[in-house]
Amino acid sequence: MTGSLQIQNDKYYMVINLYEDGKRKPKWINTDLPVKGNKRAAQQMLNEYLANSEKTEALYKRKKTAAQGLTLLTYMVQWLESRKGSIEEGTYAAYDGMIKGRLTTFFGKENPKLADFSPQHLEDFYRWMRGEKLTGNTLVHYHACIRKALNHAFKTGLVLENVADKVDRPKKDKYIASYYDKGELDVLFEKSKGDALELVIYVTAFYGLRRSETLGLKWDAIDFQNKTVTIRHKVTDAIVDGKLTIIAKDKLKTKSSNRTLPLLPQIEERLLAERERQKRNKKLCKKSYQQSDYIFVNDLGEPIKPDFVSAHFKYFIGKNGLRKIRFHDLRHSCASLLLSLGIPMKQIQDWLGHSNFSTTADLYAHLDYSTKLLSGDAISGAFAG
Repeated sequence: MTGSLQIQNDKYYMVINLYEDGKRKPKWINTDLPVKGNKRAAQQMLNEYLANSEKTEALYKRKKTAAQGLTLLTYMVQWLESRKGSIEEGTYAAYDGMIKGRLTTFFGKENPKLADFSPQHLEDFYRWMRGEKLTGNTLVHYHACIRKALNHAFKTGLVLENVADKVDRPKKDKYIASYYDKGELDVLFEKSKGDALELVIYVTAFYGLRRSETLGLKWDAIDFQNKTVTIRHKVTDAIVDGKLTIIAKDKLKTKSSNRTLPLLPQIEERLLAERERQKRNKKLCKKSYQQSDYIFVNDLGEPIKPDFVSAHFKYFIGKNGLRKIRFHDLRHSCASLLLSLGIPMKQIQDWLGHSNFSTTADLYAHLDYSTKLLSGDAISGAFAG
């Protein structure tokens, strides 16, 4: 790369000789140095710029040569493997599923080179997914995965740009939560008596917990003396290396998810009964009983698994003729019930462990009819008489 100094408007400019299709296309760069007394400084700036540009270009050429033949899918697999251990197991499993799933299905036949991957490729992929009737939320997750991978390729010099930044980020679908009202919850509680998920349903609905938070409750999280329940542990599952794996961690979804709630009388009573039940089962089963710190276990002391909760809950409500909702919708049912009782949205945010107010408002603002009544009373009162 070559260049020279030129003077314009009484300032030094670096003119860099660039070529495109064999034709010289000079690039002018203002040094911001006045001509008088700055010739040596301007020349030093030019020399440093040319030296750095040559190093950058040489590095890119070396990496581009190393990347020749590297396809998008091969790179994605290599990138994800390099991230193993530094990202959550659940995130790793999700990205692995994306790469081996729809990314391979769509790009597997053509399998474009990483260096040739373009915004049009990405737009075509998103168009295909929309044609498959996939939700906007699914597209958002794929976009996040692809963008992170390509950003790493950009930072390491394998590509000149992150093409994911040149396409519009997919938009999330507007989510309308399903929920049971108080009457439906009463029926659910009545029907669940004696069921394997009876206590799981009670605790989840009363506290609006995530499934992972409910199953992550251990006996030491219950302070019977001070009447508190501390949410600080979670249990999830994910497909890792082709196998369903249980993942137990003290790290929750957000910092706000770590919270201490009051031990409600109805829950305390049922927890004490559950503790006695487990003691009896331990005596009956003896060595066959699996000692566990978790509250929610089966008759042999084995912790209840996340996939069993979702599958059994679906079976349970179908068997009992209840309106179909997901297990996670018990969390929404708790929020909607609190709103109907006039609990402010900010307090509901703290109860549910949302990291920010907007999350709670986005999910439940359409249910907060009480604020509309206040507004209606205000406007009505303003024009009274």
